[in-house]
Amino acid sequence: MRADNTRHLLAAAQRRTEQTRTRALAALLRMDATGKAVNFDTVSREAGVSRSWLYAQDDLRAEIQRLRKRSPQPAGSSPPERQPASEVTLLRRLEAATTRIRALEDENRQLRDALARALGEVRAQEILSQPCTRDTPKKKSSKVVGPC
Repeated sequence: MRADNTRHLLAAAQRRTEQTRTRALAALLRMDATGKAVNFDTVSREAGVSRSWLYAQDDLRAEIQRLRKRSPQPAGSSPPERQPASEVTLLRRLEAATTRIRALEDENRQLRDALARALGEVRAQEILSQPCTRDTPKKKSSKVVGPC
């Protein structure tokens, strides 16, 4: 019978958890003291822990969120403010859209005409291909020859 070594495994897991927590806290303190930007990505890289682990630790997550609000945003990290489009730009966009709409309407009209012609030809072919001499439909069979 094997010896029960689970207590050694549990102790090792506990030590690893404590070491990870210590590294994360030390990284947070170091980053706050030096003025580095604090967010989940930078803390995980600094401490050598995963971001998902940081999110799972309620106290560390709260501290990162608190420090993130205090820390300055790095230059260029926020998108530039949008400028409203000028009147000339809006008129050009409107002209381009109007031109595109006219082209699509013309193409649509051509396609509808082509479809109507094709359906007319199919219908004419059906009517002209086999004259129907009976006034009642033929009994259903496995072989269908024409519309009659």
